[in-house]
Amino acid sequence: YGWLIQALHANGASLFFICIYLHIGRGLYYGSYLFKETWNTGVGLLFLVMATAFVGYVLPWGQMSFWGATVITNLLSAIPYLGDPLVKWVWGGFSVDNATLTRFFTFHFLLPFLLSALVTLHLLFLHETGSNNPIGLTSSPDKIPFHPYFTYKDLLGAAVLLSTLMLLTLFTPYL
Repeated sequence: YGWLIQALHANGASLFFICIYLHIGRGLYYGSYLFKETWNTGVGLLFLVMATAFVGYVLPWGQMSFWGATVITNLLSAIPYLGDPLVKWVWGGFSVDNATLTRFFTFHFLLPFLLSALVTLHLLFLHETGSNNPIGLTSSPDKIPFHPYFTYKDLLGAAVLLSTLMLLTLFTPYL
């Protein structure tokens, strides 16, 4: 069942990115970028998720496009004094080989733990800015209570997302 685990991991990551983009779009719409600490930790989260996805994406093939490797090498080598050793450290030498893949696998395993810590910090800043009531409902009895409507809406969204993931993974795993 390795194909199933691999397909769930890859397709789940793609759906995770869709959820992240929707989350960012909602934040832009509601002006959440005004809460600088919360927004900046969110940007850090996005970069870490992208880094985790990148090192995970390179793993199955054991290689990457020459264009991608060239861009990364050029960006890193432009750093004064540190560029050359940084390039050698990232690639494990001047080529993508077993040392690089081992390093990327380690990063792909460890970065989610760093992501969890940053998510906690993101939630801490979110709580400090009073975002436990993000749509600003007053506690009037004539309003829709929080629990039934929003809980069922979120459960339905999670069910649709998981159903989509399962259908995609089981019927077209390598789409």
